[in-house]
Amino acid sequence: MAVVRISHRPTGTLLAEGPLGWGITPFEGNLYIRKKFLRTDAFTPNYIPGICFYKFLYVWMDLRLPDRTPVKNLGWLYWLPNPVFPFIWYRVAVPRQHPELAIEEIGDAKRA
Repeated sequence: MAVVRISHRPTGTLLAEGPLGWGITPFEGNLYIRKKFLRTDAFTPNYIPGICFYKFLYVWMDLRLPDRTPVKNLGWLYWLPNPVFPFIWYRVAVPRQHPELAIEEIGDAKRA
């Protein structure tokens, strides 16, 4: 099983690390991260709402860096998700292609 590691490229801050699949789920060019695989509590909602016509309502998330500088709208969270997509429910999502994110897939992570 592959493991995905997501970090903030400019600072090297580890944001998430977990198994590709149900833990960190790729969907439509984005990565949806289960809370237990977030390695930071620095994602905070900025209460700017958004709507997707089939995934429903979300709120944008800012990343607060250790020096308290915000990276605006780096992720989002569906707080009223479509029940057809359980893999996006209440997960922080980030785009796979973002200049400030380093996304690394590490081969097999077999644990003894």
